[in-house]
Amino acid sequence: MRERKKKGASSPLRWAAVVFCMAVALSAGLSLTSEFLLSGAGLVLAAGVLLLFILLGIVFDIIGVSVTAADPRPLNSMAAHKERGAKEALLLVRNANRVSSVCNDVVGDICGIVSGVTGAVIVARVRQAFGLETILLSVGVTALISGLTIGGKALSKTFAIRRGTDVIYWVGRFLYLFRRRGKR
Repeated sequence: MRERKKKGASSPLRWAAVVFCMAVALSAGLSLTSEFLLSGAGLVLAAGVLLLFILLGIVFDIIGVSVTAADPRPLNSMAAHKERGAKEALLLVRNANRVSSVCNDVVGDICGIVSGVTGAVIVARVRQAFGLETILLSVGVTALISGLTIGGKALSKTFAIRRGTDVIYWVGRFLYLFRRRGKR
């Protein structure tokens, strides 16, 4: 019985280590992507990259909320009928706490950080292009990024809760495509 407690006690530490490594790798990857896309980019492309990171954060927030709200019963039925992606969707629902943590905390936070850095690049480029030296530009861009991110996530939460099973089923179908390719 003591061994069981000991094993269970190390599980949160192991999960924290996995999340830490995942966050470092994902953060590095998204930062490199951002740097690559922003190097030499104009204001329009930089704004597009910014919107891409904001949307990515919102999409993963939808997945993170949906996985906790999804009803496994229809997914069980779909899996019994061997519908593509149903098994993957069930696996997501069975691991909802971890999936939600990765989607909402890891990916969401990283997208927030990278979009903030992208906003700083946009502010620097606007200042350079137009010779502006005002703090209002920085405050305005930061406020706009925050508003779009928080507003987008607030708007998507109701959808994610109401349509959680459907969202997770489609995520499962997406993951099914990669599983099939991995088998070939």
